[in-house]
Amino acid sequence: METLEGQIEGVVMTDLAQAIFSGKFEQQPNLVAKVATHPCYSGEAHNKFGRIHVPVAKKCNIQCGYCVRKFDCPNENRPGVTTKVISPDVAMSTIGEALALEPRLKVLGIAGPGDPLANDATIETLLKTKELFPELILCTSTNGLMLPEKIEELDRAGVIALTITINAVDPEIGAKIYTHVRYKGITYKGREAFEILSRNQLEGLREAVKRSMVVKVNSVLIPGVNDRHLARVARVVKELGAHVMNIMPLIPQGKFKDTIPPTPEELNRVRDQCDRILKQFRNCNQCRADAIGVPGEEGCGSVTTTKSCEAKFLKS
Repeated sequence: METLEGQIEGVVMTDLAQAIFSGKFEQQPNLVAKVATHPCYSGEAHNKFGRIHVPVAKKCNIQCGYCVRKFDCPNENRPGVTTKVISPDVAMSTIGEALALEPRLKVLGIAGPGDPLANDATIETLLKTKELFPELILCTSTNGLMLPEKIEELDRAGVIALTITINAVDPEIGAKIYTHVRYKGITYKGREAFEILSRNQLEGLREAVKRSMVVKVNSVLIPGVNDRHLARVARVVKELGAHVMNIMPLIPQGKFKDTIPPTPEELNRVRDQCDRILKQFRNCNQCRADAIGVPGEEGCGSVTTTKSCEAKFLKS
């Protein structure tokens, strides 16, 4: 298997990446326009427009050390939690009701509670949304493990905004973050697991950019593990054409339940360092898989607590 280091050093720069480094980023206005009303990609849009996450993706194919999806509290606002998993058909009625109640919703996102690309329901939901609600920006997130083999389906489904969680590009660091990877029927652990994951993340990012998707890279800042490494992550993903980076503070749980999360000062220090390399998105609320509404507004944290949207559709 090709080593991660060899993979990074051997990356062929895309036209987009070359344009970034040459200062001739002619595609940038188009990319910016694509996500101008996406509250998770544009700081200007963050408090003006809304998103709806439909929790159709139950299964996951990796185990991140910081991820626990077993518990749900309506007052929790963190990735990987939902009150219930719904079908693509229920998602369509959910979207329709939400749009009728909140016209500021501009984005349909699929963010779990598992990995969207490990679930057939994700593509089905995106295709149905494209047909029934063509005005919505289609967005999905992924850990990237299945991205190279799913990228064509995402493109055909009309995905414009893609978020990939990339916490490391060094196998020594990555092996500390991920417990295991389940890929093509085989469970991998340790360095080998991370090398498979990272290779697919980077290849998937490159292929997404080729298809003019706007790619945001999410990174969880884990003190003592990758806090001094994220600048390198920023350089690698910028070279491959990432549009923006979102560094999120660790929520202590799972393997990292005893790890002290970064202070706001530590978080901003790393963000500032990476901002010199790649534009940083600083407004992330680390939303639930069933989040709905305009980020930051009272009651718009989840579909079961949204007051302005009166999201009754997932209460039954």
